[in-house]
Amino acid sequence: MKTGQKLYERARKRIPGGTQLLSKRPEMFLPEHWPAYYSKACGAGVWDLDGNGYVDMSYGGIGACVLGYADADVDEAVRGAIGNGSACTLNCAEEVELADLLCELHPWAEMARFVRCGGEAMAAAVRIARARTKRDKIVFCGYHGWQDWYLAANLAEDDALSGHLLPGLDAAGVPRGLRGTAVPFAYNDLEGLRRALAQAGDDLAAVVMEPQRGAAPAAGFLETVREETRRRKALLVFDEITAAFRLNSGGVHLLYGVMPDMAVFAKALSNGYPMGAVIGTGDAMQAAQETFLSSTHWTERIGPAAALACVRKHRRENVAEHLVKIGESVQRVWRSAAEQAGVRISVGGMAPLSRFGFEEDEPQVLKTLFVQEMLERGFLASNAFYAMYAHTEGQVTAYEAAVREVFGVLRAALDAGDARGRLRGPVAHTGFFRLA
Repeated sequence: MKTGQKLYERARKRIPGGTQLLSKRPEMFLPEHWPAYYSKACGAGVWDLDGNGYVDMSYGGIGACVLGYADADVDEAVRGAIGNGSACTLNCAEEVELADLLCELHPWAEMARFVRCGGEAMAAAVRIARARTKRDKIVFCGYHGWQDWYLAANLAEDDALSGHLLPGLDAAGVPRGLRGTAVPFAYNDLEGLRRALAQAGDDLAAVVMEPQRGAAPAAGFLETVREETRRRKALLVFDEITAAFRLNSGGVHLLYGVMPDMAVFAKALSNGYPMGAVIGTGDAMQAAQETFLSSTHWTERIGPAAALACVRKHRRENVAEHLVKIGESVQRVWRSAAEQAGVRISVGGMAPLSRFGFEEDEPQVLKTLFVQEMLERGFLASNAFYAMYAHTEGQVTAYEAAVREVFGVLRAALDAGDARGRLRGPVAHTGFFRLA
């Protein structure tokens, strides 16, 4: 057992669930063999605790490191913030600069509040929406974090979040009194939206949704959501935590010309440093003064300094164009390699946030075998790819050669009927599993 897995065995005894983020659990990738921990990360390269180097062609810091690991410009700004004191009794001027910059990128917005992660930002946005409307119910679409307001959907139906989050999630610990306060609907499903709105009735505070995650919005979909919220005097909140800064510099909703009352950012906003933002119209955001939103670490300097450097570089270097180009190249690699090997797959997602699925028997076994074989060839890889500015065409070329080899291995395993037998450990988990 390598050093990372040994440390993970220790972690499971000290940390419930083993990790702080479900998406980073080794069981989600390659149980008993995923490196688990890193000693260094730079550009698109990652080194494990044993000094083995990999090219990260997987989740790019779970979407947070849009520029790449240890980006020189962002890190320089952070070092300056640290050198001049990261926190004190006074406020940092960078938070005002960042509020100005985000409102400049989103001319419909007039004010901003800052937190330090996406889940906090979504909880703050929902609180502000409820304070503004004096109503309780939230109609939502997509994944929005771990907080009570969201998991409350599973109080009504055990599987209400299965299409939005992960199967197997229990709402244990969420107050039963929140039952019925969060109502889901599916993306691009206007009839489902209207049913959810009818269920919320006159107590609708907001519709919360990702403007795009995988598929693009159908014609008129976002416009209808906007119209329905206005008609009901409810707020429209766009969760841009995942989509923002992938196709443009700012929220993806700008590309569709549909402006919300509030938008929420984190992940790519600050290239791996803790930072989250809620921006909105003055009418919506002033309601933040009618409720209590306050935290000491929301005032530290590193997050805003990192965000300023990241957003400015993103815009200056037209980072989104590169992300799209690299993502499209990876999608072409998947399609071509699968066709060559005779392995059936489906490819989807916006180019910088791409994913594929196996359309063969035992798809999860094949995914696990893919991860195992790609790791052996020097790549952190799964059936998803989050593009970073640090990714190069040369890395994509090397990745393509490995993918073609591995798809050939998968084809041979399918022909022999022994894909599961080729695994060196258990099959990767597909949802939430309680770890012993």
